[in-house]
Parts: sequence; structure tokens; C-alpha cells
Amino acid sequence: MDNPKQFFDVIISGGGLSGSLMALSLSKLTKTDGSLLSIAIIEALPFQQTKPVDDTQLFDARVLALSHGSAGYLAKVGAWQYLTDDACAITDIDISDRGHFAKARLNASDYNVNALGYVIDMALIGKAQLKALSGRHNIQWFAPDSIEDILWKNDAQTQALADSSLEQVSVKLKSGKYLSTSLLLGCDGVHSPCRKLANIEVKCDDYGQVALITNVSTEQAHKNKAFERFTEHGPIAMLPLKELSSGGSRCSLVWTMTPEQAETIQKLDDDAFKVELERAFGSFLGAITHVGKRNVYPLVLLQAQRQIHHRMALIGNASHTIHPIAGQGFNLGLRDVEMMAQLVEKALANGDDLGSFSLLNAYQVDREKDQQAVIQLTDSLVTLFANDLSPLVVGRNIALQTLNFISPIKNALVKKTMGY
Repeated sequence: MDNPKQFFDVIISGGGLSGSLMALSLSKLTKTDGSLLSIAIIEALPFQQTKPVDDTQLFDARVLALSHGSAGYLAKVGAWQYLTDDACAITDIDISDRGHFAKARLNASDYNVNALGYVIDMALIGKAQLKALSGRHNIQWFAPDSIEDILWKNDAQTQALADSSLEQVSVKLKSGKYLSTSLLLGCDGVHSPCRKLANIEVKCDDYGQVALITNVSTEQAHKNKAFERFTEHGPIAMLPLKELSSGGSRCSLVWTMTPEQAETIQKLDDDAFKVELERAFGSFLGAITHVGKRNVYPLVLLQAQRQIHHRMALIGNASHTIHPIAGQGFNLGLRDVEMMAQLVEKALANGDDLGSFSLLNAYQVDREKDQQAVIQLTDSLVTLFANDLSPLVVGRNIALQTLNFISPIKNALVKKTMGY
């Protein structure tokens, strides 16, 4: 543990959702000699490897909308089996524009799948990933700890820590430990230390909106239907949740609005909040019967200007955060993990260097293409449905209505929604 030259094939900065999934995705891969990859996870929060399922503080308390493709990947890596009892399937999606006639409907049955996606607590996904990781002896946690410095250059200190500064990169931890690796993966969130230490610039655009998030109970059963309701202030997403053992229909509410509107609404008591929500959302699920704790999050578009650096790649929120309008944020980060795992597996099969420029460049090219496509979709929706100019209102309602009948356009939207 105290050996300053301690080497790992892969070092993962961050043990949250992206980091633990990255470790899980790499944990069964083998090198040419048949041995498993050695993996270090550096996590700032306390973590007891002996009781990983108890470490809920690593994960946010919000819910996530998992695409069909994301659920399939979690099944592939062995985490989905721990989620099936708690995940709520989305079999239908209703899209509407408040105050206007048009409505579009997406149905899982039209695409021969059981669900377009699933809704589940973020903490439960994290716990499932940690449970799947339990007992993997090739993974070592350094927690609580974090990266204080990354030694990129060919200097005397780096040479003392690695056989060759060109073949390895070394990190200094706040605890004073030094680790070296062939591949460093920054899964360390919006304020990524890896991104900052690599001097990778970030483009940040403020949407001028916030998301008010809470769980609500409704008079009528959701019947596994999700709603995307566009209003003059921003979209309202009502996502179906698994019923409580005591019964009753529950949904996760993601209500996008201006900061000023949020400040006003947050001052309302629960009964007044229910009235305001029913006015904005409509009567699709009857009356709102109960409201949980309300939290407000600012909405920004964050994009790292590069995905890679010397022997390093950014994963998930370290690379991008996007508007929640299409529920694609975590799914986009999951595809970062999936692509990196595929590239590492291919490199191992060929006996190639895990931190080679060719591997990292292939990752960057693939991820930039996917990220830009998703960002273009979400930004277009934000712009289109936040504008009350008459031509745009008419145009978007015609588009919504015709979406039900024009298969190529509808199929493209469903494909993106399902994560393919």
C-alpha cells in the first residue's frame, strides 16, 4: 500500500455511478497472460469495501430514466439482476404542448419490446453496481482520498515513480500515496480534478432555467406511462415509479422553469403547490394527492473541449452535462463507459498499450459524435418549445401531430430515446 511505485493497469478517479460502472465493465477483462486487470478506484467520500451496499452517500437521491439500451448494458455487466424488483418500466410516452391541440404517443409494443426504458432511484443503481463489484479482488479502493496532482512530464520525479514516463502516468493522492498506471479515467464528476489538472477547458452555457424535482402521488394510476408536457416556462416530465408496498401511484416530477418561478413556487405550501402543478400539468393523472421533498437544481450545458489527454480520458459528467429535457444525461455517460470498455477489451486482445493515442483518439471521435447528436436534440427541443412565437407554436404542434403518422421520423426519435 505504501510502495510509491504501486502500479495499476487502470486508475479510475471517482467511485460514483460512472466510476463504479467503469470498474465493473473492466473487472472481468484479462491480459494476454490470463490475469485480470488491476484497477484502482480513488474516491473522495468514505467507502467500506467490506460493506459496499451500505455506501449510499456515494450516489445522488434523484431518480434516473434508463433507456432500453442502458438497461441492456447493466444486464450485460451483471448489475440489472439487482434492479428488476425496483425498476418501473416505461411502456408508453405521451408528449404534449400545454394550451395546444397536438399530442404524440410512443408505444413499446410498436417496437416489439417490453419497455422503452425504466425509471429507478439513482442510489439503487449505484448500490447494484457496487453489489456486482463485491468480491472482485483485482479492484482496490483508495477512499477517502483524491488526486492532488498528475505527473505528466518526463521529469526526475516522474522517472522515479515509473519505469518510463512515456508508458505510464503517475498520480499523487492527498494522502501522500503515489500510484502509476497505463490508463487514467476521469469519472470524477462536473468538478473533475482530472480535467482541471490536464488544463482541459470547459464550455459552459447557462440555460437560464432550473429543474424542480420531487416525487408525487396521483389520484389515477400511471399505468407505466411517462409524460413530457411542454409549458410556457419549460417542460414538465412525469416519470412513473414503482408502486409502494402500501399501494398508490407514484411519479417522479422534473419541472423545468425559470429561477424566478422556482423561487415563487418553492415558497408555496404542499396544497398550493399541488394546485399549481395540476394547472401546469393538466388532468392526465387526476389530482396530485401527495408531494415529497422539493429540490431545485440549476441547468447548464457543460462540455469539455477535449475528451482526452496524455494517457487519460474523461467519462460521464467530467466530460458533459446536458439539459434533462429528453432524459439522456446518464444514458450518454453510460455509453462513454461502454465505448471505453470495448476499446480496452480490443486492446487487450491485440496486446496493445491501454493508454495509446490510437485508443484514446478512437474514444474521442466516437464520443464527440454521440454527444453532439444528443446535445443538438436537447437544445433544439429547449429552443423550439420555449418559444411562443406564433409560427413556431403552429409548426411544433403540426410536427407533434404528424409524428404519430410519419414512421421514419418517429422511428428515429424512438431509437434515440431507447439509447440506440
